[in-house]
Amino acid sequence: MPLIETQNLTHVFPDGTVAIENINLKIYAGEFVIIAGANGSGKTVLARHLNGLLQPTKGQVLIEGQPICKNIVNARKKVGLVFQDPDRQFVGQTVAEDVAFGPENLNLPPTQVETVVKASLEVVGLSPFSRQNPHVLSGGQKRKLAIAGILAMKPKIIIFDEPFTGLDYPGVVQVLQQILHLHAMGHTILLITHELEKVLAHADRLVIIYKGHLVEDGKPEAVVYRSERYGVRMPLRKGEEVKEMSWLK
Repeated sequence: MPLIETQNLTHVFPDGTVAIENINLKIYAGEFVIIAGANGSGKTVLARHLNGLLQPTKGQVLIEGQPICKNIVNARKKVGLVFQDPDRQFVGQTVAEDVAFGPENLNLPPTQVETVVKASLEVVGLSPFSRQNPHVLSGGQKRKLAIAGILAMKPKIIIFDEPFTGLDYPGVVQVLQQILHLHAMGHTILLITHELEKVLAHADRLVIIYKGHLVEDGKPEAVVYRSERYGVRMPLRKGEEVKEMSWLK
């Protein structure tokens, strides 16, 4: 059984704009899947349906075979979404308070919340910053804090929406290493990006969304050679360095 599945998933905005249409996608436990597409292709709209932030106009999303509309809270525990702009996710005055927000809203006992917060910060390497204000962290550290907040909910699937936007090279390395670590720990990873060169070497599948439709889904080494017809830059061109794709592998 797929861990998550979309069936004819369609979303039409109130003005009549079709954001995504008839998306049929299956994600299995333990996979690392890249969802790529040009700006405005519908990638983020798709992602926000996967944990119930948006409701479909038509079709449905299933988590472990059950429609997420039956239990949105449970869906958001199983599917964590790290936004493109991490500042939008921060609600606490300190790093530790921010990570505690999710578990506290699940009405966990204070001692259990403290344990979860400590463990989540240790995973992302932010334990020394627990008393810091989230907004003074570096770009890479903010992404790590957003990840820690998701980890505190103990999700099976973690979705990253354009996780490298606005980061310098050290920040990209920090975040990519963290994503790879989470995958190695057993989390299913969905990564939305148009920057294939940073992650393609690590993915099991490459899915391409084009003008709201799922147009490609397969092994990265096969799909990538058709990516540019859909407005997604192919990482390797004739004569370019192979190492562009293989960094951090």
